[in-house]
Amino acid sequence: MLHIITEQILDEYKQYLINEEKSILTVNKYICDIRKLMNYANGQEITKKLMLNFKKDLRVNNQYKLSSINSFIIAANRLFDYLEWYGLNIKIYHIQNEAFASKKIDLSMQEYRKLVTAAMHKGKKRLAMIIQTLCSMGLRISELVFITVESVIKGEVDIYCKRKQRKALMPSRLRELLVKYIRENGIKSGVVFRTSKGNAVDRSNIWKEMKKLQEETNIEKEKIFPHNLRHLFAKTFYKASKDIAKLADVLGHSNIETTRRYVMTTCEEHQRQLDRLELV
Repeated sequence: MLHIITEQILDEYKQYLINEEKSILTVNKYICDIRKLMNYANGQEITKKLMLNFKKDLRVNNQYKLSSINSFIIAANRLFDYLEWYGLNIKIYHIQNEAFASKKIDLSMQEYRKLVTAAMHKGKKRLAMIIQTLCSMGLRISELVFITVESVIKGEVDIYCKRKQRKALMPSRLRELLVKYIRENGIKSGVVFRTSKGNAVDRSNIWKEMKKLQEETNIEKEKIFPHNLRHLFAKTFYKASKDIAKLADVLGHSNIETTRRYVMTTCEEHQRQLDRLELV
Protein backbone atom coordinates (compact mmCIF):
# COMPACT_ATOMS: atom_id res chain seq x y z
CA MET A 1 0.00 0.00 0.00
CA LEU A 2 1.43 3.35 -1.07
CA HIS A 3 1.36 6.15 1.47
CA ILE A 4 0.20 9.07 -0.67
CA ILE A 5 -1.90 11.94 0.68
CA THR A 6 -4.85 12.64 -1.60
CA GLU A 7 -7.72 15.12 -1.56
CA GLN A 8 -10.05 12.26 -0.62
CA ILE A 9 -7.89 11.44 2.40
CA LEU A 10 -7.92 15.10 3.44
CA ASP A 11 -11.71 15.30 3.12
CA GLU A 12 -12.20 12.12 5.16
CA TYR A 13 -9.73 13.30 7.82
CA LYS A 14 -11.43 16.68 8.01
CA GLN A 15 -14.77 14.98 8.65
CA TYR A 16 -13.12 12.79 11.30
CA LEU A 17 -11.82 15.89 13.12
CA ILE A 18 -15.26 17.49 12.94
CA ASN A 19 -16.82 14.34 14.40
CA GLU A 20 -14.23 14.50 17.18
CA GLU A 21 -15.74 17.92 17.99
CA LYS A 22 -12.60 19.87 17.19
CA SER A 23 -13.28 23.57 16.68
CA ILE A 24 -13.50 24.75 13.09
CA LEU A 25 -10.35 26.82 13.64
CA THR A 26 -8.45 23.73 14.81
CA VAL A 27 -9.76 21.66 11.90
CA ASN A 28 -8.76 24.27 9.34
CA LYS A 29 -5.32 24.64 10.97
CA TYR A 30 -4.66 20.88 10.77
CA ILE A 31 -5.74 20.68 7.13
CA CYS A 32 -3.70 23.75 6.21
CA ASP A 33 -0.60 22.32 7.92
CA ILE A 34 -1.03 18.93 6.22
CA ARG A 35 -1.31 20.62 2.83
CA LYS A 36 2.19 21.96 3.45
CA LEU A 37 3.45 18.36 3.47
CA MET A 38 1.16 17.37 0.59
CA ASN A 39 2.58 20.13 -1.60
CA TYR A 40 6.13 19.21 -0.63
CA ALA A 41 5.59 15.53 -1.50
CA ASN A 42 3.96 16.53 -4.82
CA GLY A 43 2.45 13.09 -5.38
CA GLN A 44 5.41 11.11 -4.03
CA GLU A 45 4.94 8.37 -1.47
CA ILE A 46 5.35 9.54 2.13
CA THR A 47 8.35 7.79 3.65
CA LYS A 48 10.39 8.35 6.79
CA LYS A 49 13.22 9.74 4.64
CA LEU A 50 10.85 12.18 2.94
CA MET A 51 9.56 13.34 6.33
CA LEU A 52 13.07 13.98 7.62
CA ASN A 53 13.92 15.93 4.45
CA PHE A 54 10.66 17.86 4.82
CA LYS A 55 11.61 18.82 8.37
CA LYS A 56 15.08 19.94 7.25
CA ASP A 57 13.73 21.88 4.26
CA LEU A 58 11.31 23.84 6.44
CA ARG A 59 14.17 24.95 8.69
CA VAL A 60 17.05 25.45 6.24
CA ASN A 61 15.43 26.59 2.99
CA ASN A 62 12.11 28.10 4.11
CA GLN A 63 13.50 29.35 7.44
CA TYR A 64 10.27 28.80 9.36
CA LYS A 65 10.29 29.34 13.11
CA LEU A 66 10.75 26.10 15.05
CA SER A 67 7.30 26.52 16.59
CA SER A 68 5.76 26.62 13.10
CA ILE A 69 7.74 23.57 11.98
CA ASN A 70 6.56 21.69 15.07
CA SER A 71 2.99 22.57 14.14
CA PHE A 72 3.44 21.04 10.67
CA ILE A 73 5.05 17.90 12.14
CA ILE A 74 2.36 17.41 14.79
CA ALA A 75 -0.38 17.72 12.16
CA ALA A 76 1.36 15.14 9.94
CA ASN A 77 2.00 12.72 12.82
CA ARG A 78 -1.67 12.84 13.86
CA LEU A 79 -2.77 12.17 10.30
CA PHE A 80 -0.43 9.15 10.15
CA ASP A 81 -1.91 7.83 13.40
CA TYR A 82 -5.41 8.21 11.98
CA LEU A 83 -4.43 6.41 8.76
CA GLU A 84 -2.42 3.78 10.68
CA TRP A 85 0.63 4.59 8.58
CA TYR A 86 3.08 3.32 11.17
CA GLY A 87 6.78 4.17 11.15
CA LEU A 88 6.41 7.61 9.60
CA ASN A 89 6.17 9.78 12.71
CA ILE A 90 9.12 12.07 13.34
CA LYS A 91 10.19 14.07 16.38
CA ILE A 92 9.43 17.76 16.87
CA TYR A 93 12.10 20.28 17.83
CA HIS A 94 12.60 20.89 21.54
CA ILE A 95 12.12 24.59 22.22
CA GLN A 96 13.25 26.12 25.49
CA ASN A 97 10.65 28.40 27.07
CA GLU A 98 11.14 32.08 26.33
CA ALA A 99 12.38 34.05 29.33
CA PHE A 100 10.99 37.39 28.17
CA ALA A 101 8.09 38.69 26.15
CA SER A 102 8.81 40.44 22.87
CA LYS A 103 8.79 44.21 23.13
CA LYS A 104 7.65 44.37 19.50
CA ILE A 105 4.16 43.13 20.41
CA ASP A 106 3.93 44.33 24.02
CA LEU A 107 0.78 46.50 23.99
CA SER A 108 0.68 49.14 26.73
CA MET A 109 -2.37 50.49 28.54
CA GLN A 110 -1.80 53.86 26.89
CA GLU A 111 -1.77 52.27 23.44
CA TYR A 112 -4.96 50.36 24.25
CA ARG A 113 -6.68 53.65 25.18
CA LYS A 114 -5.49 55.12 21.91
CA LEU A 115 -7.11 52.28 19.97
CA VAL A 116 -10.46 52.84 21.69
CA THR A 117 -10.28 56.62 21.14
CA ALA A 118 -9.31 56.21 17.48
CA ALA A 119 -12.20 53.80 16.84
CA MET A 120 -14.66 56.27 18.38
CA HIS A 121 -13.12 59.15 16.42
CA LYS A 122 -13.61 57.24 13.16
CA GLY A 123 -17.27 56.59 14.06
CA LYS A 124 -16.59 52.88 14.69
CA LYS A 125 -18.64 52.57 17.88
CA ARG A 126 -19.08 48.81 17.49
CA LEU A 127 -15.33 48.32 17.07
CA ALA A 128 -14.62 50.49 20.13
CA MET A 129 -17.03 48.39 22.19
CA ILE A 130 -15.52 45.13 20.90
CA ILE A 131 -12.00 46.29 21.79
CA GLN A 132 -13.11 47.24 25.32
CA THR A 133 -15.05 44.00 25.79
CA LEU A 134 -12.16 41.79 24.70
CA CYS A 135 -9.64 43.65 26.84
CA SER A 136 -11.69 44.21 30.01
CA MET A 137 -12.83 40.56 30.16
CA GLY A 138 -9.78 38.83 28.69
CA LEU A 139 -11.84 37.09 26.03
CA ARG A 140 -10.73 35.24 22.94
CA ILE A 141 -12.19 36.80 19.82
CA SER A 142 -14.15 33.58 19.17
CA GLU A 143 -15.85 34.06 22.55
CA LEU A 144 -17.54 37.34 21.54
CA VAL A 145 -20.59 35.34 20.43
CA PHE A 146 -21.35 34.66 24.09
CA ILE A 147 -21.79 38.36 24.79
CA THR A 148 -25.56 38.46 24.44
CA VAL A 149 -28.29 40.84 25.57
CA GLU A 150 -29.24 38.25 28.18
CA SER A 151 -25.68 37.98 29.54
CA VAL A 152 -25.33 41.76 29.71
CA ILE A 153 -28.52 41.96 31.77
CA LYS A 154 -27.12 39.36 34.20
CA GLY A 155 -23.64 40.88 34.21
CA GLU A 156 -22.04 37.47 33.71
CA VAL A 157 -21.30 35.32 30.68
CA ASP A 158 -21.35 31.53 30.27
CA ILE A 159 -18.55 30.68 27.85
CA TYR A 160 -18.13 27.35 26.06
CA CYS A 161 -14.72 26.98 24.46
CA LYS A 162 -12.40 24.04 23.76
CA ARG A 163 -14.86 21.58 25.36
CA LYS A 164 -14.79 23.57 28.58
CA GLN A 165 -17.29 25.87 30.24
CA ARG A 166 -16.45 28.82 32.39
CA LYS A 167 -18.31 31.77 33.83
CA ALA A 168 -16.91 35.25 33.15
CA LEU A 169 -17.97 38.28 35.14
CA MET A 170 -18.54 41.57 33.36
CA PRO A 171 -16.95 44.75 34.77
CA SER A 172 -19.66 47.17 35.95
CA ARG A 173 -18.49 50.00 33.69
CA LEU A 174 -18.44 47.71 30.64
CA ARG A 175 -21.95 46.52 31.47
CA GLU A 176 -23.17 50.12 31.58
CA LEU A 177 -21.61 50.86 28.20
CA LEU A 178 -23.04 47.68 26.66
CA VAL A 179 -26.55 48.42 27.96
CA LYS A 180 -26.33 51.85 26.32
CA TYR A 181 -24.98 50.32 23.09
CA ILE A 182 -27.78 47.74 23.00
CA ARG A 183 -30.45 50.41 23.45
CA GLU A 184 -28.93 52.70 20.82
CA ASN A 185 -28.87 49.88 18.28
CA GLY A 186 -32.30 48.45 19.12
CA ILE A 187 -30.96 44.97 19.89
CA LYS A 188 -33.69 43.00 21.64
CA SER A 189 -32.01 39.65 22.28
CA GLY A 190 -29.16 37.36 21.26
CA VAL A 191 -25.64 38.28 20.15
CA VAL A 192 -24.69 41.90 20.84
CA PHE A 193 -21.96 42.36 18.24
CA ARG A 194 -23.60 41.67 14.91
CA THR A 195 -23.53 42.74 11.28
CA SER A 196 -26.26 44.74 9.53
CA LYS A 197 -27.76 41.37 8.49
CA GLY A 198 -27.95 40.23 12.11
CA ASN A 199 -25.10 37.72 11.98
CA ALA A 200 -22.32 37.60 14.57
CA VAL A 201 -19.35 39.72 13.47
CA ASP A 202 -16.59 37.84 11.68
CA ARG A 203 -13.16 37.59 13.33
CA SER A 204 -11.36 38.54 10.11
CA ASN A 205 -13.40 41.72 9.78
CA ILE A 206 -12.55 42.73 13.36
CA TRP A 207 -8.86 42.09 12.68
CA LYS A 208 -8.96 44.23 9.52
CA GLU A 209 -10.86 47.05 11.25
CA MET A 210 -8.33 47.10 14.08
CA LYS A 211 -5.40 47.24 11.64
CA LYS A 212 -6.92 50.35 10.06
CA LEU A 213 -6.49 52.17 13.40
CA GLN A 214 -2.70 52.02 13.05
CA GLU A 215 -2.47 55.12 10.87
CA GLU A 216 -4.33 57.28 13.37
CA THR A 217 -2.63 55.94 16.51
CA ASN A 218 0.94 55.45 15.21
CA ILE A 219 1.08 52.21 17.19
CA GLU A 220 3.36 49.59 15.64
CA LYS A 221 1.18 47.40 13.41
CA GLU A 222 2.64 44.22 14.97
CA LYS A 223 0.90 45.15 18.24
CA ILE A 224 -2.56 45.64 16.77
CA PHE A 225 -4.43 42.34 16.76
CA PRO A 226 -7.42 41.11 18.83
CA HIS A 227 -5.60 38.46 20.88
CA ASN A 228 -3.13 41.05 22.13
CA LEU A 229 -5.99 42.60 24.11
CA ARG A 230 -6.32 39.30 26.00
CA HIS A 231 -2.60 39.46 26.78
CA LEU A 232 -2.96 43.00 28.12
CA PHE A 233 -5.83 41.87 30.34
CA ALA A 234 -3.70 39.01 31.68
CA LYS A 235 -0.73 41.23 32.48
CA THR A 236 -2.94 43.84 34.14
CA PHE A 237 -4.86 41.25 36.17
CA TYR A 238 -1.68 39.53 37.33
CA LYS A 239 -0.01 42.83 38.27
CA ALA A 240 -2.98 43.63 40.51
CA SER A 241 -3.53 40.18 42.04
CA LYS A 242 -0.22 38.27 41.74
CA ASP A 243 -2.43 35.15 41.59
CA ILE A 244 -1.53 33.14 38.51
CA ALA A 245 -3.85 30.24 39.44
CA LYS A 246 -6.82 32.59 39.59
CA LEU A 247 -5.78 34.17 36.30
CA ALA A 248 -5.63 30.73 34.68
CA ASP A 249 -9.22 30.11 35.77
CA VAL A 250 -10.36 33.48 34.44
CA LEU A 251 -8.66 32.92 31.08
CA GLY A 252 -9.93 29.34 30.82
CA HIS A 253 -6.48 27.73 30.78
CA SER A 254 -6.05 24.12 31.90
CA ASN A 255 -2.29 24.51 32.13
CA ILE A 256 -0.70 27.29 34.19
CA GLU A 257 2.35 27.09 31.91
CA THR A 258 0.14 28.59 29.20
CA THR A 259 -0.87 31.38 31.56
CA ARG A 260 2.77 32.04 32.45
CA ARG A 261 3.48 32.97 28.83
CA TYR A 262 0.76 35.61 29.02
CA VAL A 263 2.35 37.43 31.94
CA MET A 264 6.01 37.41 30.91
CA THR A 265 7.69 40.78 31.18
CA THR A 266 9.83 42.30 28.46
CA CYS A 267 13.61 42.23 28.76
CA GLU A 268 13.61 45.99 29.39
CA GLU A 269 11.06 45.74 32.19
CA HIS A 270 12.98 42.89 33.80
CA GLN A 271 16.14 45.03 33.65
CA ARG A 272 14.34 47.84 35.50
CA GLN A 273 13.19 45.38 38.15
CA LEU A 274 16.74 44.13 38.66
CA ASP A 275 18.07 47.67 38.94
CA ARG A 276 15.45 48.59 41.57
CA LEU A 277 16.71 45.76 43.81
CA GLU A 278 19.92 47.72 44.40
CA LEU A 279 21.84 44.61 45.38
CA VAL A 280 25.13 45.92 44.06
